[in-house]
Amino acid sequence: MKLSVILPTYNESGNIVQLIEAILRAVPDKWDREIVVVDDDSPDGTYELVTRTFKDQPAVIAKKRTADRGLANSIRAGLEMATGDQLLVMDTDFTHDPVEIPKMLHLAEYFDIVSGSRFCAGGSMSSTRHYLASMSYNLILRLILRTQIQDNLGGYFTIKRQDLDNLPFDAIFHGYGDYFFRLLHCAEKKGLSIIEIPAHYHSRKAGKSKSSFFRLLFSYSLAVIRFKLSFPGIDAAKKNDRR
Repeated sequence: MKLSVILPTYNESGNIVQLIEAILRAVPDKWDREIVVVDDDSPDGTYELVTRTFKDQPAVIAKKRTADRGLANSIRAGLEMATGDQLLVMDTDFTHDPVEIPKMLHLAEYFDIVSGSRFCAGGSMSSTRHYLASMSYNLILRLILRTQIQDNLGGYFTIKRQDLDNLPFDAIFHGYGDYFFRLLHCAEKKGLSIIEIPAHYHSRKAGKSKSSFFRLLFSYSLAVIRFKLSFPGIDAAKKNDRR
């Protein structure tokens, strides 16, 4: 079995090398692995740093994107490039801890999607203020989406290639972190099994955050309203061919 880890980056030169090394250490030896770094033309040289540092490691692949940039689009590009049977997506600022990877891969033998959750029993965040605000908003999302999933915006997950390819890419992968609630909701409608495991979300290790909580709150609210209004069409959507 082969694992592909998708790492979307923008100005993460202070984190990316250490993160890739931590991931390579964390993945159990029984897995073949590749790390797919998808960089949105970072002005801080993230792409160049990755290609220079890992030039002798074919398991680390870097792609620079100069058009149609954005988090969800970068994740989609990485997923479409990946060659693994199992796919894992995580943030690149050490918010998502690579130490969770072995547990996620073990549970992926029994479930279609494994999600690292801040809000199921045992989950947590370094920032109490951010934790409480995000938990409150997730409660609203759960009511709107009518789901029992606790963390609909976490974005730390693993899924089998064959299951991902049966989801409507165009309907899911746009915007920012809101792609994740669309992915989970479409997966539920397809009958995929989803398990949340407790994970600790750390504060950013280096660099500056690219997001504002209140701006994201507004954009995610619009996104969930639009999604609910268009969902009958999404139910009928067929999977898109990977580009």
